[in-house]
Amino acid sequence: MKKFNIRKVLDGLTAASSSSSSSSSATAQPGAPRENDVIQETLQSEHFQLCKTVRHGFPYQPSSMAFDPVQKILAIGTQAGAMRLFGRAGVECYCQHESGAAVIQLQFLINEGALVSALADDSIHLWNLRQKIPAILHSLKFSRERITYCHLPFQSKWLYIGTERGNIHIVNVESFTLSGYVIMWNKAIELSTKTHPGPVVHISDNPMDEGKLLIGFECGVVVLWDLKCKKADYRYNYDEAIHSVAWHHEGKQFVCSHSDGTLTTWNVRAPAKAAQIITPHGKQPKDGKKPEPCKPILKVEYKTTRAGDPFHVLSGGLSYDTVGRRACLTVMHGKSTAVLEMDYPIVDFLTLCETPYPNDFQEPYAVVVLLEKDLVVIDLGQIGYPIFENPYPLTIHESPVTCCEYFADCPAELIPALYSVGSRQKRQGYSKKEWPISGGNWGQGTQSYPEIIITGHADGSIKFWDASAFMLQVLYKLKTAKVFERARGKEEKPSADIVEEDPFAIQTLSWCPESRMLCVAGVSAHVIAYRFSKQEITTEEVQLLEVRMQGEFNDGDSPDPGGDQTPTQLTPGASSSPQESEPLAQPSTGSNSSDGPRDNIPCLQVRSSPLKQSPGYQVELVIQLVWVSGEPPQPITSLAINSSYGLVVFGNSNGLAVVDYLQKTLLLNMGTSELYSPSDPYQRQPRSPRKQRQPSGALCDSNDGSNTSEDRCKSPTSVLMSNRPHLYSQGSSKGAKMSRKISSSSEKPDIVLLSCCPDAKDNSFTRSRSSSVTSIDRESREAISSFHFCESYPRKNDSVISPCLLVGTTQGTVMMVALSLPPGGDQRLQQPVGISSCGTLVSLKGGILTMALLDSTGTLLPPSYEPWYDPNASDEEKEKTRRRRPASPPSSQEGPESQFAVLCSEKQAKVVAMPSHTRIYKHNITESSFVLRADVVVMAGANCIACFCANGHIMTLSLPSLRPLLDVNYLPLTDMRIARTFCFSNLGQALYLTSATEIQRITYSQETCDNLQEMLSELFTPVETPEAPNRGFFKGLFGGGAQSLDREDLFGETTAGKASRSLAQHIPGPGGMEGMKGAASGVVGDLARARIALDERGQKLGELEERTAAMMSSAESFSKHAHDMMLKYKDKKWYQL
Repeated sequence: MKKFNIRKVLDGLTAASSSSSSSSSATAQPGAPRENDVIQETLQSEHFQLCKTVRHGFPYQPSSMAFDPVQKILAIGTQAGAMRLFGRAGVECYCQHESGAAVIQLQFLINEGALVSALADDSIHLWNLRQKIPAILHSLKFSRERITYCHLPFQSKWLYIGTERGNIHIVNVESFTLSGYVIMWNKAIELSTKTHPGPVVHISDNPMDEGKLLIGFECGVVVLWDLKCKKADYRYNYDEAIHSVAWHHEGKQFVCSHSDGTLTTWNVRAPAKAAQIITPHGKQPKDGKKPEPCKPILKVEYKTTRAGDPFHVLSGGLSYDTVGRRACLTVMHGKSTAVLEMDYPIVDFLTLCETPYPNDFQEPYAVVVLLEKDLVVIDLGQIGYPIFENPYPLTIHESPVTCCEYFADCPAELIPALYSVGSRQKRQGYSKKEWPISGGNWGQGTQSYPEIIITGHADGSIKFWDASAFMLQVLYKLKTAKVFERARGKEEKPSADIVEEDPFAIQTLSWCPESRMLCVAGVSAHVIAYRFSKQEITTEEVQLLEVRMQGEFNDGDSPDPGGDQTPTQLTPGASSSPQESEPLAQPSTGSNSSDGPRDNIPCLQVRSSPLKQSPGYQVELVIQLVWVSGEPPQPITSLAINSSYGLVVFGNSNGLAVVDYLQKTLLLNMGTSELYSPSDPYQRQPRSPRKQRQPSGALCDSNDGSNTSEDRCKSPTSVLMSNRPHLYSQGSSKGAKMSRKISSSSEKPDIVLLSCCPDAKDNSFTRSRSSSVTSIDRESREAISSFHFCESYPRKNDSVISPCLLVGTTQGTVMMVALSLPPGGDQRLQQPVGISSCGTLVSLKGGILTMALLDSTGTLLPPSYEPWYDPNASDEEKEKTRRRRPASPPSSQEGPESQFAVLCSEKQAKVVAMPSHTRIYKHNITESSFVLRADVVVMAGANCIACFCANGHIMTLSLPSLRPLLDVNYLPLTDMRIARTFCFSNLGQALYLTSATEIQRITYSQETCDNLQEMLSELFTPVETPEAPNRGFFKGLFGGGAQSLDREDLFGETTAGKASRSLAQHIPGPGGMEGMKGAASGVVGDLARARIALDERGQKLGELEERTAAMMSSAESFSKHAHDMMLKYKDKKWYQL
C-alpha cells in the first residue's frame, strides 16, 4: 500500500510520467494544509488490464448463416469478417477473422464442436468451438481460384469446394490439406457444350448414395457426378440460371430455383425434361402460355414429413409488378401457400428439422430467417406460422442509438422493478413453443452485482437493459415522443422545427438510480423530467415550462435599436419564416407580430389532450427552449438532475438554466459570462458591449410581493420566461438582489432570490464595460459542458458545508454555484430556492468533462439523493419512504482541508483542496490528442479517473495523486459513434457502440480479465448424436437403403495423389495450442475433455456394435433365405424350373 505525503509535495517532488506525451506534477501553494498529511492509495498498476468481454446486439451487415441441429447452435457471418454464435438466451460469442473479408458461407461439423468458414478473399478456416473463446485451428488460402460454394456432408471429414471456374476441389478438414481428386468443369458438362457453364452455385451428395454428387452451375446445368467412376451419370439442362438446389430425402427427386421465378422438379433418372415447372408467384395465363417471369427465387428448401405433404420454403420469386413490396418468405405446404412479409430484405434462411440425417424424413419445425437488420424464427408447427419470441438483445438498433449510459453496481431492487413494468409492454401472438436455438451453457462467473445500460434513440425512445453477468436483456422501453403532438402530414409539420428528421432524438440523459428520477434532453431543445411509478395514471394536462435562452448580448436583448449591438448568428441559414400557429403561451413583452421573425415559440408542441401514462416512467415536467428573435434555440450540451434538491439544471452555448421541478418554476437563466465575478482572473470579455438596462420582467427587492399582469402566463401550467433575469450593478449595495415572479397554478406569486456574491469581502457586483469590438472575435462561444451537484464549501475559506452546483465550461473553467434550499415538507413546495454564483474555482486546459468530490480520506462523496417513493401511492406510504437523506459530513475534520475536488478536462486533470481552492495535484493527460470521455469510477474498493482519448488510448489515474495506472492504445477513433457512446462504469466496466447495431463491452479490471474464462458462456456441450434411420428389412436385403462411400480410400493421397502446391497455401491457426490451453485450464477443463473423449469413444463403439449386430442379422436372414431356396428347388429337374 503506497502512501502519499503532502509535505513531500511541498518540497517540490514530481510524480513519474506514463509517457512522453503526458506529464504529472504535484505542486502546492504556500499555506497548503500540513495537518492532513497522509492519504492512502490502494490502487496499483497490477489491478488494471484491458480486454474485450462480450458483444451484444444484432450482427452488423450479416452475409451468411449456419445451424448445428444437434448442438442447436446458430452461427452468423458478416461482411466485415465477424462471426457471432448464438445458443440459448444468454449464450453468445463473437469471433473475428483477421483479414476482415466478408464471410460468404459457414458449415458446421455437426456435433463435433467445429465450424468451417469461407471468406470472400478465397480462404477457408477451421474454428474450434470447444473452448470459451473460439480460435482458428487451420486456414487454407486459395490463390488461383475463387471460392463460390462449399458443402460438408454429415459425418464426413471431406469438404467439397466449388469455384468460379466451375471446378470442385476437396479438402480434408482434419489436416486442412487438399486432395488430389479434382472434378474439372469440362469433364462434368457435355463435350458438345461450347460455352463455360459458369461458377459452381450448388454442391450436395445424393441423400441415399454418397457416391453421387449433384453439381449445379450458374448457367442452368445440373450434373449428377459419380465419384467412383469419375464421370457424369446424368445432366439436367434448363434455360434459366440456377440459384439453389434442394433434394427430396429419398434421393429420387430434387428441386431447382431459377432466376425467372420458377421452380423445376427433376426426377434423377429422367434428365431429358423437368417433371414439374411452377412459378409460385406468377400469374397463370388462361390460354396455357408460359406465365410471366418473376423475380429470382434466391433459395429453396424441400423438406418432407411422415404424416403429410412436404414443405417448400423459398425466398424471392415475387412478380415484378409488386414494386415497393417488402421482402417475403413463401411457405408452400400441400395446396396452401403462405406469403410471410419481412421488415427487411432477406439475407439467408434455414429450415430447422428434427433429424441431422439427410436420408430420413426431415420433419421441419421452424424456419430461421436472417434479415439485414433482424433475426426471425417462424414456427411451422402452428396454424398461421407465428414467430418465436426472440430472447436475444437484437433490438438495440430498432431506432439508431444516439446516446448511451452504463451503471454498474446499481440498487438491487431496480432490475425487478423495471422488469415488472416492462413485462406489460411485451407483444402478444408469439408461438407457445420454446426458442429452438437452445445450445450451450451459461458461464459460472462470480460477478453478481446488478448492471444497467440505458440507450437513447433517434425516435425519442429510451431503453433500459439488464446487463448483469455478461448478458443483456431489455427491461423497459420509454417513449418520450408521447408527450408531444405528432404532425400527421408534411403540410402540418410545424415550421418551428430545427431538425427535419428525428425531432424527438435523445441527446443526453441524467439518471439517479437511487431515487429513480430520470431527465432527458432532446435535439429539439427540450428537457423532460420523469418519475417512476408502479401505478397507471391519466395526466389531464402535461406540466410545461418554456425558457428563453438567448445569445449573449443579442440585439434582441436590448430595447434600444440605435445601439451598437451585433446580433449573434446562432445557426447560419436557419429558417426565419413566420410561425403559422400561435404559441401556447406568449407574454405581451418580447413577443413579435405574426409576420415578424419567429419568437417565443418552442420547436415542438406539447400535446393538449389527456395523457394516459402506464406504470413505469411518467412525465413530471416538460421544459422547452423557445426561439429568440428568429434564431432557434441552441442544442442542450449538458444536463443534471438531483432528487434531494428537486432541481434540474441544463446548459448550452448560451448559458445555463436551473429549474425547480417540484414547484415547476425557473430559478435561474443566466449567460455563461455572467457567472464570472468582476474580480475573477478567469473572466472572459463579453462578446459585445451592452447598455445597462432593466430586464423586461419585473425586477424588485425580495420584499416586493407585487405581481404585474405582464408577468402572468396565460396558462397556469405553461410558464414562459420572456427574458432571463440579468444581474446588474447597484453601486456599493450590500448584496444585489432581484426576484422573478412566476405565476403558479394557485395564482400565488413565487419569489425567487438570485444573489451574486463574488467573494466574501465585497458583495457588490459590477460588470466589465469593455467597449472593444475585437472582443467579439476573441474566443469562440463558451458553452456549459458538465454539471455536478454536491455538498461542499461554496466560497473560498468557508467553514460550513452546504448544497452546491459545480459548473464546467468548454473553455475549461469550473465555477461554483451555491444553493439555498428551504426546509422539507410543505415549506419546500412553497418557499423559493435561493441561488448565488460564487465565481471561479479553477481553470483547466480544454473543456471540462467530469467533476467529483472526495473527502479527506480520499473516499468518493456521491451527490445526495432522495430514496424512491411512488408518487401515486397513498400519503402514508409516501411519508414512510420519503425521507431526505441528510448531507453526509466529511469523514475527517481534523485539518482545514476536508474535501478534494477532482476535475478532469479534455487535456488535463487537477485535484483542488476545499475550501482553500489550493491545487494539490495536476496531471497533463495528453498533449497531441484530447480526452473524449472521462469518469470518476469505483474500482477494487478505491477511486480512479478513467479516460478515453481520441487517439485510442484508455488511461486510468489514481486519486487523489493522479498517478498513471493504465495506458493502453486500444482503439483509434474511426467513427463518431464510438465517441458519442463510449462510457465507463464502476468496477472496471466500460462499453461503446462498435457498429450501428452492436454494443461492445470491455473491462479494465485485472480481476475480471483473470476470471473471464469462467464467466463466459460455453458453446459446445457433449450431446449424443441421434440414431441413424432404420433401413428396414427389405431395404437391407435388396440394397434399397443409403449407399455409403469410403471417401478416405477415394480422396486419400494413395489413390488420388497430391494436389498442386500452387493451388492453395496451408496456414496453421493461432488457436492450435493457445486455444487448447485456454480450454484445458485447470482440473475442471481436463476432466471435461476426458469426459467428452469417453463419451465420443463410447458413442463410436456403440455405433460399431449396432452396425455389427445389423450385419449379423442381415447375414442370418440371407442364410435362412438361401437355405429355403435350396430346399424348394432341391428335387426339381432343370425343365421344371
